[in-house]
Amino acid sequence: MSDTSADRRQVVTPTRVVVALCLIAPFVAMLWVGSYAKIEPTFIGIPFFYWYQMLWVPISAALTTTAYILVRREQRVRKGGGSA
Repeated sequence: MSDTSADRRQVVTPTRVVVALCLIAPFVAMLWVGSYAKIEPTFIGIPFFYWYQMLWVPISAALTTTAYILVRREQRVRKGGGSA
């Protein structure tokens, strides 16, 4: 193997752990139906079951954006393109 293949080796960094948590959180929240399968509390007449799921749409977008920014920043630092 050459030195370039050693450089491409995947390394678990704190940034990648945070990125993984950002991307996994919405899946866990939506797949754990027992945590939100109820009617109360209602919000402007909408049962909890529905508004909880809709609340996760902007939360998921924010978490995905955060993950993207963190990955791009880490790639830039690894390539030597600047600090953070």
